[in-house]
Amino acid sequence: MSQRPAILVISFSPIARDARVLREISALAEVGEVTSVGYGPTPPHVVNHLQIPDSAPSLPQTPAGVLKLATRRLRSAETAAPAARAAIRLVGNSRFDMVVANDARAIPTAFAVAHGAPVWADMHEWAPEERTHVTSWRLLVAPLMDHICRTYLPRCAAVTTVGGEIADLYNQRYGVAPRLVRNAARYADLSPSPVLTEGPIRLVHSGGAIYGRNIEATIDAVKQLDEHFTLDLYLVAGGDNGAYLSALKKRAADCERIVFRNPVPPEELPAVLNEYDVGVFWIPPFNTNARLTLPNKIFDFIQARLAVAVGPTVEMVRVVKTYGVGVSSTTNDVSDIVATLRALTPEKVASYKHASDRAAHELSFEHEKQTIHAIVSELTESTVN
Repeated sequence: MSQRPAILVISFSPIARDARVLREISALAEVGEVTSVGYGPTPPHVVNHLQIPDSAPSLPQTPAGVLKLATRRLRSAETAAPAARAAIRLVGNSRFDMVVANDARAIPTAFAVAHGAPVWADMHEWAPEERTHVTSWRLLVAPLMDHICRTYLPRCAAVTTVGGEIADLYNQRYGVAPRLVRNAARYADLSPSPVLTEGPIRLVHSGGAIYGRNIEATIDAVKQLDEHFTLDLYLVAGGDNGAYLSALKKRAADCERIVFRNPVPPEELPAVLNEYDVGVFWIPPFNTNARLTLPNKIFDFIQARLAVAVGPTVEMVRVVKTYGVGVSSTTNDVSDIVATLRALTPEKVASYKHASDRAAHELSFEHEKQTIHAIVSELTESTVN
């Protein structure tokens, strides 16, 4: 193919705020002409954006859709969601050289509009158990996600996911072998900031204030530590109108060493975090995705040239140990978090920060996007320079 391929990217998310999809689109736009379908305003790097109405949910939540889920008429539920119907209508008769479906719920829509073009499924997590901690999701939606994965993943021309453990699950249950595109941040041209030998070790956490992430345990641990530790939090309010964030602020109110900062855009985060010493994250294994998570924030910490302190989450521990960038606790209990942090010294932290500096190139999106370019080349038979 001599001309740049036409690529359709479907994501039932506000794409302009979806860090993974934004990075994906930027890589695709280097080698093709990208049209996006999703919620919200036009994201950068696309030649066209087909905006799904915010009022159109991405699951079949209408009375007819819920009935289909409840009676296990899963085939007819595949594109019954209002967002899926809107996407199919918006794409119309347009033709593309390849279609990218972000997450399981977008895959049937991708096949409906592909007209025989190859479909790449980018699985942001383990789809069958995305929200199984919510009873209604577990009873009604989980069977649909399993059906979609079982029916469509073997038909996809390419499948990717975020970590090796989740890739193994897709292989074991559905017989597909996903390639990895981790949630790595772009390479940041930074150097480790000096660790204060006499001052406190400056801890930092960034991300969503979402119940279940156990941020209160980090707060409680720092409150038990002495003046040699401070904690700054860059938190975005979750979908609960900020209730969890407010509860965290109240919990930390009696400790002046804990400060809540205004969140910053993802692209600015590494430079802002660079002034700290240790990026921290402990999350209980409340479902499979939490147990196997390898989140953006770990890569943000590494691009910021920080030491990393995490719980016993297998993928995060693997990064920490493989690259020597920090420490992990044996559990997510406050007592273990306290012991893990108390064992840190300025000398150890400085060593971990320099290890992050050495790993920053390999653990950057510039490394991950080579897989994206390879997929485009294979699926469209185009030449990627």
